[in-house]
Amino acid sequence: MEIIADLLKITIPAVLVLYSMYLTVRAFLNKDFESRLAAFKAKNTEAVFSIRLQAYERMCLFLERISPANLLIRINPSEFTAGELQQIMLHEIRNEFAHNLAQQMYMSQEAWERIKNAKEEVIALINNSAGQIDEEARGLELAKLVLENMQAFEIDPTLPAIYFLKEEIQKLF
Repeated sequence: MEIIADLLKITIPAVLVLYSMYLTVRAFLNKDFESRLAAFKAKNTEAVFSIRLQAYERMCLFLERISPANLLIRINPSEFTAGELQQIMLHEIRNEFAHNLAQQMYMSQEAWERIKNAKEEVIALINNSAGQIDEEARGLELAKLVLENMQAFEIDPTLPAIYFLKEEIQKLF
């Protein structure tokens, strides 16, 4: 019986010391994990912010590039018939949009919807203008008609989306 009492006198303090060491090490590791996690989140947030900013910049550039006035500057309308110019303009818009599709991951749903709506308005403007003249007419006639019809909007169809993107990005600062 004395052996059991002596064994308990040795074992109980040893178990208590081991348990207290376990608690100390666990607390230390938890604290270290939390600090590393916080540092990782801060670094990740910085990287994501940079990517988001680039996405907004790229989509503003996209909207500027598909603006009918800018689109017609890049494409020389005098070299084409109205039908050819219509197809080239639509092809340019769709290519630009496809090139920037991944940017939607870094934007709000409303911003992306406004960008898509602006693109569709520009496409509709081009198609409606092309429908008003003969397909074999000169490309300059279509260009002139697109710009005249755009003036009926009183504002470039891409500008509301650009303004929205600017407002949204300013909220991040």
